[in-house]
Amino acid sequence: MFFVRFLKKQLVNPTFQSTYILDNARITSENRVVLNMIALQEAAKNNLFSRKNVLANIVPGIIVGIVALPLAMAFAIASGVSPEKGLYTAIVAGFFVSVFGGTRVQIAGPTGAFVILLSRIVREHGFEGLQLATFLAGIFLVLMGLLKLGSMIKYIPEPVIVGFTSGIALTIFVGQWKDFFGFSEPLSGANVCEKIINTLRTLPTPDGSTTMLAVLSLGIILFVNKRLKPIPGFLVALVVATMVQSLFKFQTVATIGSAFGGIPQTLPSFRFPTCSWNLVAELIGPAFTIALLGAIESLLSAAVADSMTGTYHRSNQELIGQGIANIFAPMFGGFAATGAIARTATNIKSGGNCPLAGIVHCVTLVLFILLLAPLASAIPIAALSAVLFVVSYNMCDGKRFLRLLTTAPNSDRFVLLMTFLLTILVDLVVAVNIGVVFSTLFFMRRMAKTVQIEHDMPEMLQHEHPGVKIPKNVSVYSIEGPFFFGAITAFQSALSAVHSDVKAIIIRLRHVPFIDVTAMDSLRTFTGESERNGVHVVFCEANALVQARLSRAHLTDFSRNEHFERSLEDAVAVAEQKAALTV
Repeated sequence: MFFVRFLKKQLVNPTFQSTYILDNARITSENRVVLNMIALQEAAKNNLFSRKNVLANIVPGIIVGIVALPLAMAFAIASGVSPEKGLYTAIVAGFFVSVFGGTRVQIAGPTGAFVILLSRIVREHGFEGLQLATFLAGIFLVLMGLLKLGSMIKYIPEPVIVGFTSGIALTIFVGQWKDFFGFSEPLSGANVCEKIINTLRTLPTPDGSTTMLAVLSLGIILFVNKRLKPIPGFLVALVVATMVQSLFKFQTVATIGSAFGGIPQTLPSFRFPTCSWNLVAELIGPAFTIALLGAIESLLSAAVADSMTGTYHRSNQELIGQGIANIFAPMFGGFAATGAIARTATNIKSGGNCPLAGIVHCVTLVLFILLLAPLASAIPIAALSAVLFVVSYNMCDGKRFLRLLTTAPNSDRFVLLMTFLLTILVDLVVAVNIGVVFSTLFFMRRMAKTVQIEHDMPEMLQHEHPGVKIPKNVSVYSIEGPFFFGAITAFQSALSAVHSDVKAIIIRLRHVPFIDVTAMDSLRTFTGESERNGVHVVFCEANALVQARLSRAHLTDFSRNEHFERSLEDAVAVAEQKAALTV
């Protein structure tokens, strides 16, 4: 309670008061520490640190801690590290995201989105390489938040997200076959398809006891989640499977004790990740991918939380909080973490409404390590595989995948399937990068088709502007839509048919919201060639942004009104004058 009273006192202190703009925090006080305290400040401003509300957040925190316990261990094992590393990650990351994040109900920890990438880093660089990659990813996330990139990450297309999450889900599912069925050897193959083909070809013999415990755990999870929803099915399955193993002591069943030597009954000490310039160079790419996936996952989780609570998260501050969590997690024996949608939803459904629930969730995991860690030695690995079976099924979201596949435009279907196939056949990094690139190219093509360059006929212009009379040796063209590199071909094609007796061209820009450097270069080239051919070019009716960019590109001189007029009437008068001089 002392901690709560201290935070409440500090957060309501006038020296900490600031104003914020959604998704773009703007500091108005001299004390800038408040930027990193926004989750706690929001809770304090809404009187969520009252004694009654504090007590109301303890139970949700304990429930989330119980739910996080098997998931943290399962994701750690699936990533190729010992289970206690997952618990350390959930504790450290959960605390820092609750304190420094942009939403007051977010629960962070290890998630399935990272499993493929993290397991590859562990295979190639060991756990120390994974810790360094996590540390670098944390720096990237903080920079993303400081550079206000939170809103940009929201625009990653849905086919890319669904494609790689479904690919990750299938990879996790196949990767758990060994532990679920108790195969003596890991599945061989460079990718998911090869592993499936080799498994069907060799048909390894399952271990009966292991398979029985795995199926029992899976059945319990499905039954409890469907019939007894308030009770965490993952924990019930883990407890029952552990009791059965402890009672019958199956010799062929792998447990946390036999596979990892159990879970240490101590908390990790501070240790900075091992670092060298060569290792940093090798891990920059994977670290950036961890940061990108973490940003996507955390902001999706925050959006889900908003829809459930009716609140609004600060995306840039959320990235900063996630970055701080990933910087400190490897310093205390953990690895990459992000906002977890299922655990955040559990927190909200259980009544959690402020960061204290996330902090209590961390305390719950700490108490488990200090008091109950020896009991974890008997947990069957097969039970954790059953947990990941359910997690992979929930990640896949088959209905959403099929909906996109059957109703989306062909370009989105292509991106969806390509991202999915590249994830399971090649590499997650390649899949995400290529998926985003192709989505961007398809978007640019659609945007280019919306840009129209039309020749305005004199009769139409006189109807629109009764006082304007267009001379015969003056042509008027209108550009409608964003004028960017994708529209250059249409612009060149439209103006290539200018009649030889035209002495002046007016280009109307009233419906151009913005213009990029490629379009300005095209206008510069067109203007130069026209002037050399004795044809004067006049721009008119551009908005302030387009005017400024034309001026900076030296396409217009506003001090002398060269090449630019504010209105069509003035542009016609100048064009008529210039045309008369070139006759």
